[in-house]
Amino acid sequence: MAHLHLRYLLALALVHIVCSSGVFELKINSYHTAQRICRRHRDCHIFFRICLKHPEDVISAEPPCTFGTGHTNVIRADHTSISSSAPIRVPFHFKWPGTFSLIIEAWNAESPTEYTDNQNNLVSRLATRRRLAIGEDWSQDVHFGEQSELRYSYHVFCDEYYFGDGCAEYCRPRDDTLGHYTCDEEGNRICLEGWKGNYCSEPICSADCSEKHGYCEAPGGCTCRMGWQGPFCTECVRYPGCLHGTCSQPWQCNCQEGWGGLFCDQDLNYCTNHKPCANGATCTNTGQGSYTCTCRPGFGGTNCELETNECDSNPCKNGGSCNDLENDYSCTCPQGFYGKNCEIIAMTCADGPCFNGGTCVEAITGGYTCRCPPSYTGSNCEKKLDRCSNRPCLNGGDCLDLGQSVLCRCQAGFTGANCQVNIDDCASTPCQNAGTCQDGVNDYTCSCTLGYTGKNCSVRSDACGALPCQNGGTCFTHFTGPVCQCPKGFMGPSCEFTLQPSFKPALRQSSQPSSATLTVSCILAVLVLVLLAGIIFLRRRKRLQGRKQLSDVAVYNDLENVNNIGGSERDSFLGPNGMFKISNGTARLSLSLCPDGRSGYRPTPMESRLARDERQDFMWRDEAGLGSGAGLR
Repeated sequence: MAHLHLRYLLALALVHIVCSSGVFELKINSYHTAQRICRRHRDCHIFFRICLKHPEDVISAEPPCTFGTGHTNVIRADHTSISSSAPIRVPFHFKWPGTFSLIIEAWNAESPTEYTDNQNNLVSRLATRRRLAIGEDWSQDVHFGEQSELRYSYHVFCDEYYFGDGCAEYCRPRDDTLGHYTCDEEGNRICLEGWKGNYCSEPICSADCSEKHGYCEAPGGCTCRMGWQGPFCTECVRYPGCLHGTCSQPWQCNCQEGWGGLFCDQDLNYCTNHKPCANGATCTNTGQGSYTCTCRPGFGGTNCELETNECDSNPCKNGGSCNDLENDYSCTCPQGFYGKNCEIIAMTCADGPCFNGGTCVEAITGGYTCRCPPSYTGSNCEKKLDRCSNRPCLNGGDCLDLGQSVLCRCQAGFTGANCQVNIDDCASTPCQNAGTCQDGVNDYTCSCTLGYTGKNCSVRSDACGALPCQNGGTCFTHFTGPVCQCPKGFMGPSCEFTLQPSFKPALRQSSQPSSATLTVSCILAVLVLVLLAGIIFLRRRKRLQGRKQLSDVAVYNDLENVNNIGGSERDSFLGPNGMFKISNGTARLSLSLCPDGRSGYRPTPMESRLARDERQDFMWRDEAGLGSGAGLR
């Protein structure tokens, strides 16, 4: 047995096991033997078994079958059944070595469905060594024994997705995240279009995509790495906020000529880049985006965009007309005047210079003066005077020029020489029944008293009609408006709310201390009592007086401590409503129970005051006719 295990391990060492797969098939074509196969000629059955082993010089029929084993179905022992039997398949999962040992055995089957290894049923055994390459073609062979003849054929082929001479190349076509390829006849992977790599898992980016600064997740794409941009990832990303700068590497901001600053946003040559000065002005850079424009004569403004109008100062005298020129002006003088500003008079009264009936008067210093009629003005009375041009009529009144004066036709509601007075429409007291009048423009508004309405407050109105009382309430007219008197059990402006038969005052609920407050107060009261008891006990030991005297002293000391407390707190402590009371019989302090029934509770002065206030605030009275609890005092 040890010898068999050694040979088995040696066979495993000789076979180079890889991740491969194939099938060895053997078909029995015919079998003849002179021996008697079955004891009974009728119902004689047979099956064949093969054993594939590593190549041996001396083939042993003993197990194991290192390459595999297989057998046919149980068939009838006649030529037709044997020749039509299905091939024996022996799958293997290692690289096919090419050379192998083959053992073919013929066995008598005791029943049509039962296989047996009983050596008495072994009919014949063939052992041979063969060499077979991978292929679909069948190899024919025949074996002649002493009393038998066996004809068979066999071949070996690779299983699906396995290729190569030894079925050692595995290639399964796929198109998923693990690969995108097909397989050729040799088992080599052939990448699908747009993919590359050993397992065809690397997409082929667009032709112009930068291999250094770009990548792709699908064929034909181009996704830029951080710091790069553009359709082919060849442009670097500038520093955020960079305005007039470039970069050769990501996050740079190299300023262009004429720009400076961290973000290249400071214009160092504003005049050249923007040319802000107009009308031929001279621009001077003053640094960091500022400039100064030196304007030509006749222009002004920050950028010399405004043309100076020399006629704005009215330089022409005596009715001369001014003509604006570039950095200059000219005057067109009327007849009888000349000079730069028409300031020189060349005419006299003899020349008749006054128009429209004006009277000419000679001046002592030379020249003349025209006295114009009321409807004209000007140096020569050449301008007709329009008295309505200054719009003397107010509030939309129409102006009529009558020559010597003007007449204003006022709009409705206004009067006066210039329509400046608003007629008081309330002067006739149009509002009746004590209504208040407010004047308007050709109109008035009456604010009526309660019970009246209309333009002049002349129409009697029912105040209760607009707001009827609900639930049987009675409506009364009050100077503030309608008022509802509600029946028993209802309340509200319109008696729309129903009174509850009983309720607890909210103030009493809100003023009650919480459970946690009561617990803390009781604990503090217990601590105070323990302290008082300790003081009494120490004084009892120090003094050797009688029991009654000690009791009086203890009470005296306790009262002295109470006297040191504030006035309001002392009153709540020793008052008739306080928690600690002085007994006339024993002259000792007695402790009242806590509000929730526990002993050892000492209320604070504030709680004492709240207790008294609660007793005063929530005394019920039956004055409203609503039963007990209908009112609070």
